[in-house]
Amino acid sequence: MSDLEAPLRPKRKKVWVDYFVQFRWILVIFVVLPISFTIYFLTYLGDVRSEWKSYKTRQKEHDENVKKVIKRLKQRNPSKDGLVCTARKPWIAVGMRNVDYKRARHFEVDLSAFRNVLEIDKERMIARVEPLVNMGQISRVTVPMNLALAVVAELDDLTVGGLINGYGIEGSSHKYGLFADTVVAYEIILADGTLVRATKDNEYTDLYYAIPWSQGTLGLLVAAEIKLIPVKEYMKLAYKPVVGTLQDLAQAYCDSFAPRDGDQDNEEKVPDFVEGMIYTPTEGVMMTGRYASKEEAKKKGNKINSVGWWFKPWFYQHAQTALKKGEFVEYIPTREYYHRHTRCLYWEGKLILPFADQFWFRYLFGWLMPPKVSLLKATQGDAIRNYYHEMHVIQDMLVPLYKVGEALEWVHREMEARRHPNCSNVHRCWSLLCTRSCF
Repeated sequence: MSDLEAPLRPKRKKVWVDYFVQFRWILVIFVVLPISFTIYFLTYLGDVRSEWKSYKTRQKEHDENVKKVIKRLKQRNPSKDGLVCTARKPWIAVGMRNVDYKRARHFEVDLSAFRNVLEIDKERMIARVEPLVNMGQISRVTVPMNLALAVVAELDDLTVGGLINGYGIEGSSHKYGLFADTVVAYEIILADGTLVRATKDNEYTDLYYAIPWSQGTLGLLVAAEIKLIPVKEYMKLAYKPVVGTLQDLAQAYCDSFAPRDGDQDNEEKVPDFVEGMIYTPTEGVMMTGRYASKEEAKKKGNKINSVGWWFKPWFYQHAQTALKKGEFVEYIPTREYYHRHTRCLYWEGKLILPFADQFWFRYLFGWLMPPKVSLLKATQGDAIRNYYHEMHVIQDMLVPLYKVGEALEWVHREMEARRHPNCSNVHRCWSLLCTRSCF
C-alpha cells in the first residue's frame, strides 16, 4: 500500500467529549445565540453611525488612529518586547480553530478602531477600506449603488484584512482571481513605525506582491484599495443536478465555467459565479450565476427567491432539492446571494444546532442565526477545542482544475467524509469554488 493510500490515522473510539459536543446546542441556544444577536445589532448600529459621517471625517479619524499605531510601535524595545502582533484575541478570528502563537511573548498593537469604509470612488471604481471592514458591511454600502467588490466572500463576518493576509476565494474567482488579486494598493505600517503605500508599480512593489498570504507577518495593514465592478439587482442562478462518480462530478463542475472550446474570454460563455455542492460521493449540484436586472427578474414566469429571509430553507439544502426536481432557474437579490451561506455557516450550523434547519425553528428563532464563531470558540473550552483539532476539518484547497476529481477522491478517503448519525448527510457536503489560476 502506497503512502497516499494508507489511512492518515486509525479510527478512534468515542469518548466523553463526543457526547458533550453532541449536546452543546443547549449552551448555544440559551447563551451564545442571544449574545450573538446583541453583538450583531450593536455592531450594525456602529456601522450605520460610521456611514452617516462624511468621507472627510472618516479619513481624519483614520489618520489619527494611524498616528496612535505608529506611536505604539515607537515604544517597542525589539530586544525585550518580542515580535509585533495585533491585540486581537485568537478566538475572535472567523475560523473554528484557536491559534497558539499569541501565547508566546509578543508586542501587542491595537487595531480595533480600523473598521470603516473610508471612500467609495465611483470614477476610479475603487473602494478604500480599513482592515476590519467585513463583507456584510461593505456589500451593504456598495450594492445599493449597483457596485460590488469583484470577489465577495460569502460569510458576513469575514474581514478585508483576513481575506488579504490569509486568502479569500469566491464563486467569481474564476474571473477575478483570489480576493488579494483585486487589491490595487495596501497601506502598511512596518515594524519600525514607517507608513508605506504599496502598489504593483511603485518602490514598494515587492511588498505589494508579498502581503497576500503573509498572515500579517510583514507589517500592519491599516487600509486597502480594492477594485469595484458594476453589478445588477439580481443574480440569475441555474441549478444543475449531477449523478455519477466523483470524477463525473468534477467534470460537471469544470464544464460549468470552462467552455470546452477554450473560449473562456467570451463573456457570453463564462458565467459570473460558479459553485458546486457535493452531497454524497455520487450526487452533486452545480450552480452558475449571471447578474440580471430588476426588469428581467420580474418578467412574467420568472421565480424570485429571497433567500436572505430568516425563515427560508438553508441555501445548501435548498440547492439539494435539484437532485429530486431536476434543473431549474431562479432569481436571487444580489446581496442575498453574496451572503447565502451566512445564516447556516455553510453546513456548520447543523453540526452546532442539529434541529436549526427545521421549519419550526427557522420561523420562530431563525432571526437569531447565525451564532458568532468567536463566541462559539470562546465557550468551547480546551477539551472541545482539542476535539475539533483532531476530528473536525474545515479546509480550503487550491488544486489545478484537471486534478479536481483526484482531489475529491483523496478527501473522501482521507478526511473520513461520511454520514454522521445526528447530522443527516452534512459531513458529506463539500463546496467547490475555483480560481482563475486553476486553468
